[in-house]
Amino acid sequence: MTADLPIDPDKISFDFPCIRARQPIGDIFVGAIPHKRLKSITYFDVRRVLRDERDFERYLGIQRPLDDKRVAKLTNYVNYKDASFPTSIILALTEGYVSFDEATNRMTVSNFRPGEAAPSINLGQIARVLDGQHRIEGLQGFTGGADDFDLSVTIFVGADIADQAQIFATVNLEQTKVNKSLVYDLYDLAHSRSPQKTCHNIAVALDGDSRSPLHKRIKRLGIATDGRVFEPITQATFVESLISYISEDPRSDRDKLLRGVKLSEISGDELYKRPLRNLFLRQQDIEIASIVNNFFLAVRQKWPVAWDERGKGAVLNRTNGFRALMRFFRWAYLHVAEPGDVASQQRFYERVFSAIRLADADFTTENFAPGTSGEARLYRVLRGEEQL
Repeated sequence: MTADLPIDPDKISFDFPCIRARQPIGDIFVGAIPHKRLKSITYFDVRRVLRDERDFERYLGIQRPLDDKRVAKLTNYVNYKDASFPTSIILALTEGYVSFDEATNRMTVSNFRPGEAAPSINLGQIARVLDGQHRIEGLQGFTGGADDFDLSVTIFVGADIADQAQIFATVNLEQTKVNKSLVYDLYDLAHSRSPQKTCHNIAVALDGDSRSPLHKRIKRLGIATDGRVFEPITQATFVESLISYISEDPRSDRDKLLRGVKLSEISGDELYKRPLRNLFLRQQDIEIASIVNNFFLAVRQKWPVAWDERGKGAVLNRTNGFRALMRFFRWAYLHVAEPGDVASQQRFYERVFSAIRLADADFTTENFAPGTSGEARLYRVLRGEEQL
């Protein structure tokens, strides 16, 4: 990660070949830049969370931490005779320091704005890397000439932070290049509502609430959180388990909301398939979080030992148990409430969990094997469709 750099003492400017492409998000530019030139204008951010005294979170970056082993492998690779990086580095360039000449198909990057007599930025902070940081770092060890290794680049000029996050999320979720937990975490940067953002926010809220059974149990960004020793559920697991109760097609919903399309509430059988849908459409995310939290409070009340068990072979509080519980959630919720009602912990416990004939000691891998088969069996047992 690059800290704020001092403004350059001298004016610097260079240009490179480029073409414009028009896409729904806006114009993008595709060009080729010598690797040393590219290195001189780029920086990387690392997605990280800072908490202030009110436990709010703020955004500092969207790139993955550098993987030193991967960089070392690329450093060796770039010096092979047949080395090639055929795919584009994706950049977001700061508006005002970039110009494009349509007649010559060349883009110019400068550390000063038009009309300025002196630089107003450090050249190294003009381009944020949205994808490709490892390739750029790997070329640090390239032993050829400065102009012997060009990189193709895809450039977004003046994209705001939410657009940058969405570009990164689209590239990496669709191509499965990074863990999904990080990708879902990026949705909190979006300006508009979406099923993904709502589920992300609920994961953050329950993970951060000391009264919640899921307090400090959700692994954010797909990597272990400093200072925690027990994070059995990934953010991606949480989001993907909850989102089906809110949306049949989350990507389509997000796109419609971005376009300002009002989504219609549902009823009948459709509402019983997605009982939290109308709460989402009414922007009642707090109520959704309360229902989910009360459900897990009842789980913990019924099986307090199994819920806190951290030893090998435990099932209830791990991925398999969580997924089975979230499959069971729809049946349990509709058994105690009408869609949209906030069911209390007491109602969940008294009308659902108190009758289930499972003891704390039953939640083992011997009874519920790792993988989808064990998850499915636990769901059937919770429903009373199968006995141990």
